[in-house]
Amino acid sequence: MAATTNPTRTNYSDGKDETLTGVVERITYHAPDSGYTVAKMQVKGWRELIAIIGNFPNIQAGMTLSVKGYWYDHPKHGQQFQVKNYTESKPATITGIEKYLGSGLIKGVGPVTARRIVAHFQLETLDIIENQIERLVEVPGIGKKRVKMIQDTWAQQKAIKDVMIFLQGHGVSTTYAVKIFKQYGNNAIAIVSENPYQLAIDIFGIGFHTANQIAIQVGISPWSKYRYKSGLLHILSSAAEDGHCFLPLPELVNESVELLSFDEFDADKDAVKQIITEMVETEELKVEVAEGEMWLCYKPTFYYTEANLAKLLLKHIEKPVTVDLPRVKNWIERYTQSKGIKLSSQQTEAVIKAASERVMLLSGGPGCGKTFTQKTMVSLWQAMGKKIGLAAPTGRAAQRLGEMAGLEAKTIHRLLDFDPKRMGFKRNSDNPLPFDAVIVDEASMVDLFLAHSLVKAIAPNCQLLLVGDCDQLESVGPGKVLNDLLESGKIPVVKLTQVFRQAATSAIIKNAHQINQGQYPFLEPISANPKSDCLLHPGGSEPQNSVEAISKLLTDFIPKQGFDPRNDVQVLCPMTRGMVGTRNLNQVLQQLLNPPSPDKSEVTAMGKTIRVGDRIIQLKNDYNRDVYNGDLGIVKSIDPIEKSLIVIVDDKDVEYDFADLNEVGLAWSISIHKSQGSEYPVVIMPISMSHYVMLSRNLIYTGLTRAKKLVLIVGEKKAIGIAVNQGHRRQRYTRLVERLSEKVF
Repeated sequence: MAATTNPTRTNYSDGKDETLTGVVERITYHAPDSGYTVAKMQVKGWRELIAIIGNFPNIQAGMTLSVKGYWYDHPKHGQQFQVKNYTESKPATITGIEKYLGSGLIKGVGPVTARRIVAHFQLETLDIIENQIERLVEVPGIGKKRVKMIQDTWAQQKAIKDVMIFLQGHGVSTTYAVKIFKQYGNNAIAIVSENPYQLAIDIFGIGFHTANQIAIQVGISPWSKYRYKSGLLHILSSAAEDGHCFLPLPELVNESVELLSFDEFDADKDAVKQIITEMVETEELKVEVAEGEMWLCYKPTFYYTEANLAKLLLKHIEKPVTVDLPRVKNWIERYTQSKGIKLSSQQTEAVIKAASERVMLLSGGPGCGKTFTQKTMVSLWQAMGKKIGLAAPTGRAAQRLGEMAGLEAKTIHRLLDFDPKRMGFKRNSDNPLPFDAVIVDEASMVDLFLAHSLVKAIAPNCQLLLVGDCDQLESVGPGKVLNDLLESGKIPVVKLTQVFRQAATSAIIKNAHQINQGQYPFLEPISANPKSDCLLHPGGSEPQNSVEAISKLLTDFIPKQGFDPRNDVQVLCPMTRGMVGTRNLNQVLQQLLNPPSPDKSEVTAMGKTIRVGDRIIQLKNDYNRDVYNGDLGIVKSIDPIEKSLIVIVDDKDVEYDFADLNEVGLAWSISIHKSQGSEYPVVIMPISMSHYVMLSRNLIYTGLTRAKKLVLIVGEKKAIGIAVNQGHRRQRYTRLVERLSEKVF
């Protein structure tokens, strides 16, 4: 059917392929992940806009497309054109050029700038951009800096176009297509065609499942070694996310078979074992034989890091500390008298031991005097003339430590001086930290790799004091370093257990210790005039009731207690999934606390909407931006032209490209695990039977102790009881204790 016949609907035919060429007028719907699109296209000679349906990687208003497909009659929306494939050409009309440039496709050009450019250059616009781009400075409001930005983006769009079309044709979203191109450049198509599983290794956000879908589409065999190896590494990576440093062979094999089987294809257990053997021979995996000839399967980096951490610690504690203990005891007596305070016997023991040991652990719950013990230790070391370094895993914890000690404190990453150029710390065994003593607070948060980097950077004559609460949740990353050090018996330990009188007036602190002892806490039923700082809202047995209760607390109860619901409150959840999980609650609380508004910019990408004023959390370590997993920030601004947003993190501005938004998430509600090392004026913590699989004593204890002034538990007494009675649900697989005990090497 010729496009010049100006047809009516009765002229349309069904099922026969034909080609239409026209300008995209508007996008009705576009799903970034799948590329599924509904758009309206103006075809020359046709009286009305044509509805086109299909998968488009990066469709924008103003594009000129030649689309091949067929007509069909939609029962609700009438005649539509189903696109099977398409090609893009440059727009030939003034309107088309203007829409094309102003669509957001070109960084640095928005609708207003596009109108100015086209008004100045008319039909020559695209040729000017292509061949004489420096002439854009002739357009009012465009300077040399903007021209350079437009030039770079124009060149990138040209280069990426073929790659994006290929990737979109194999189920890759536009955002990931950009990341793939940035990673591999012009080799992207070749790499994806040969081994798409490489994407799961090289690109954050693309896991095994996404790579597997691409592999299926490009025709990779289900029996491919690439597939089996990637599946095995994925299982070990998933185990690391649960805190494990290794998996026993039977567990690894069974989980891999389950992962690799699909539809009519059953993965072969013997084939999995054979691949594991080959990966051990090629050192892609490391195994250690445990009791009963059981193979323990490590990723090599995990194995060598765990082994070397133990060796470094054992070597470090061999070197004795020369100290005049009578003089230390006299100093403690004079210091406490001058301050008008008295140390408990446990605190005194801790200060003496920290002064005389190369490495020491100080543990204890809230209200037991860890802070004052550290402060005393800092003063003693200063009196000895020692240069002291202070660090903590998070910015907020470091800030608290610095305020306590009256010295500068840094995050561990900043203390070790990470170098993004070589993706490693500048401080190491060849360039150790310039301190005589180092204190690390919130040590329960320190995972295997960070602990290794820290110990590696401690000078031979330096003393190390690790301070943490061993009853909190373990680190988000792999390992359980603090507890392993405590259990090993190789490192001197003082655990503070005496709760000081002043702290004992807080129901939060009293309940925390009761929970640790396996006793049900005393939770005051919520009322208009509460007497304690630890309250229970029954919530209801249905998850929706808990969500409604949390919303009502934020809009009604919290303001009446004198707190700001936007800035003073953190909702902490045991889980991310479910109606009373962080994902759903973030959607609900965003609408409640930071609703859309004409004066607030926002961006929708990666299945989430982020707007100015939102609280967000960093989901991975980003050394280039100097932000780390668990860091919280507030969205300061969003620039749709630059395709970037600014987030305030620890009083500094951090810029993100839209393509990197998978690194962050909304943080009106976060997991209890992610809250470690932070404190909030008010904590709201839902605990219900829907969280059953995650309920444990150290989980509820950790959440409770994040609050400084008020805790509101929304939930069921039965669920709270289960959590209190439940120890660790699953021990983490580590061998640091055995290595420190020199039972394995």
